[in-house]
Amino acid sequence: MNKKEIYKRLKDLGIKDVRLDEEMKEHTSFKIGGPADVFVAPEDPEDIKAIIELCRQDNIPFLVMGRGSNLLVRDGGIRGVVIKLGERFKVMKVKGLRITAAAGVTLSSLVNEAANHGLGGLEFAHGIPGTVGGALFMNAGAYGGEIKDVVEEAEALDSDGNIITLGNRDMKLGYRHSIFQERPMVILKGTFILKKEPSHEIRERIRDYNRRRQKKQPLTYPSAGSVFKRPEGYYAGKLIQDAGLKGFRVGDAQVSELHCGFIINVGNATARDVLQLMDHIIHTVKEKFQVELSPEIRVVGEE
Repeated sequence: MNKKEIYKRLKDLGIKDVRLDEEMKEHTSFKIGGPADVFVAPEDPEDIKAIIELCRQDNIPFLVMGRGSNLLVRDGGIRGVVIKLGERFKVMKVKGLRITAAAGVTLSSLVNEAANHGLGGLEFAHGIPGTVGGALFMNAGAYGGEIKDVVEEAEALDSDGNIITLGNRDMKLGYRHSIFQERPMVILKGTFILKKEPSHEIRERIRDYNRRRQKKQPLTYPSAGSVFKRPEGYYAGKLIQDAGLKGFRVGDAQVSELHCGFIINVGNATARDVLQLMDHIIHTVKEKFQVELSPEIRVVGEE
């Protein structure tokens, strides 16, 4: 089935926002990426279910994404269907010490909503530029906190099209890992259990974390955050700096001079630039320190 046929089939399902040859650089924080054959922004879980059923029936590859803040899309783009859980998946509900948020809710919005209700424990996530779905997928963390510390359960669409609920243990949350990376499921929402605290104390912690980020991270350039996982006993950024790679550049992809754990797009970087720079970093660090760096960002699409 070609992309125009896929487009028509999705439109026939009643899906409103379907696009052909959508440039993925418009949907990633790196501002990099070739076109997706078909791009769709569903409005509710039933839409997602219908889209995925269609893809599975006809063996059409599909990718589910949020804000694209941890994603590098190759220059050849993505074949098949990209399903973006964005603007329409931003519902939040607070009940007691629990806050439930749809997969498309940004982490900053989630933390602010919790703070408005005097619920603490999520402040570490305020500056992470992703969504609830992405945070659960990666078990996002910063400043000593991780999603696994506060998530109670998640709702997901499984490979049979059933909506299932997974508890904290079911999600197999480890360092930048979850069961969602092992099994084909689509995260729909998460429920977090927090603690009652004065809102002004929560907001002060948020401000403190944000000050630290602004001082140490290259927030003025497009990037995908930390490129490499933290090797046991080391910090990736320090290894890269000690290897003499601060400011090293391939095309318009550059090792940040502010934080060597970040690769930034200083102009019109391509995915090829970034991948060549990543390979050079991995090789150099291995050669100098015998430490193997492992990518934290997801790389998808075709050359």
